[in-house]
Amino acid sequence: MKLKEIKFGILLSSLLMIVSCSDDYLDVDSRAEIDAADIGEAIPPEQMVNGIYGMLTDWDYAFSYLGITEIISDNADKGSSASDTGTDKHQLDALEHTTTGPSIRSMWEHWYKSIGRASIAINYTENFGLTDQSYRDRLIGEAKFLRALNYFWLVRSFGDVPLQHVDYVVRQPKNDVYEFIEQDLLDAIDMLPEKSEYSASDLGRATKGAARGLLAKVYMYHEKWQEAYNMATIVATDPQYNLHPNYEEIWRASQENGVESLFEVQARGESIAHGVQQYSQTQGARGTGGWGWGFNTPSQNLLNAFNAEGDVIRRDATIIFAGETLWDGRQVSAAAENPMYNEKAYSSANAGAGDGDKNVRILRYADVLLIQAEAALHIGEDAATPLNRVRNRVNLTPINSPTFNDVWKERRLELAFEHDRWFDLVRTGQAQSAMAADGKTFVVGKHELFPIPDLQLVQTPEMTQNPGW
Repeated sequence: MKLKEIKFGILLSSLLMIVSCSDDYLDVDSRAEIDAADIGEAIPPEQMVNGIYGMLTDWDYAFSYLGITEIISDNADKGSSASDTGTDKHQLDALEHTTTGPSIRSMWEHWYKSIGRASIAINYTENFGLTDQSYRDRLIGEAKFLRALNYFWLVRSFGDVPLQHVDYVVRQPKNDVYEFIEQDLLDAIDMLPEKSEYSASDLGRATKGAARGLLAKVYMYHEKWQEAYNMATIVATDPQYNLHPNYEEIWRASQENGVESLFEVQARGESIAHGVQQYSQTQGARGTGGWGWGFNTPSQNLLNAFNAEGDVIRRDATIIFAGETLWDGRQVSAAAENPMYNEKAYSSANAGAGDGDKNVRILRYADVLLIQAEAALHIGEDAATPLNRVRNRVNLTPINSPTFNDVWKERRLELAFEHDRWFDLVRTGQAQSAMAADGKTFVVGKHELFPIPDLQLVQTPEMTQNPGW
């Protein structure tokens, strides 16, 4: 896919594929072909924005995304059967991925398509002639939040990347990409409503709190520690958000969009408008008595980390063990193909159905508290209070004078299988030692970034490659 051709391709796909089937804001028409008559309709700006959300439910997030965020890390193994490589998941698991790996290419392409949709939706909404200023601002704010989220995934994965509004081929410095993301989120904060101001039918849209929380996280990765602390503190003291008292309940249907949720991908559960397509299926127990493919399984390394901390609550809420009975009464066969599975991906109602009903949590209040704690250590503020709020929930002993390692360990155990571990290892300089402890070789100067996909470089040879690839 040539980045030079993205703008036209995204415009066409946006016009063809985001016509809504119902009043549900995420009920996006997924027909592969739309009648030509549809193209002539004046598409409401809200449906353009809905099409950006719809990108979050794509199959790529059920497979490729797992490979480059969790399977590659010390949290997870490839899983499944030894003979089922999952295309390139075995390579990612062994840190032997290449420039031609389909998982990396799929996410590169998908994130840029999503950004293209967001930019078109912003321009379309600005020029549509909406007279309700607050409604207009909200839609633009949602699109800017989603554009920022996708650029954040890109810059963490690839470093310097093209900014579409500057050039489709020339990679902009990482610092400039972060500055652009931050401005989008500052704009979104100004434009978006609070979570409590949305109607029930719009629950799950981007909010002011979601934009603040994501901006705190972006500041952390950009090492703007005072800004990260300030923004995290605003969210931490916002009465709309809190820790849900029972950690093990967070990933159940009862807590979707709950008090701990800043932003999550909304699932719908009925074809043709599916949730995150096959997210639960790809990670479900495999083999005898199973309901899924068995990929992205918890590693012995992660289990050891839970046990070393005495972290029983989060261990048992994160890991399905072969032979156990789950909270809803489902029995997991002791003869399942893998000894452990990801419980945070488990859907009680749909189990291994392809069209899933499980919301995928993108940003939680606990993450923000840990961002606040880490930033506090950098600027000499109180890190113990936010850190121990997270620990107290799962009955762990408070730490009175936490270190960076204490906070990083807490991030691992709290956020396991929430797609942050690999990026945390890289940004904190732990990747080489952590991978060595997991029996893998992390090459300094190479593995910090994924390679720009070979297909992209074939089509746009003037684009540069990352070091070591």
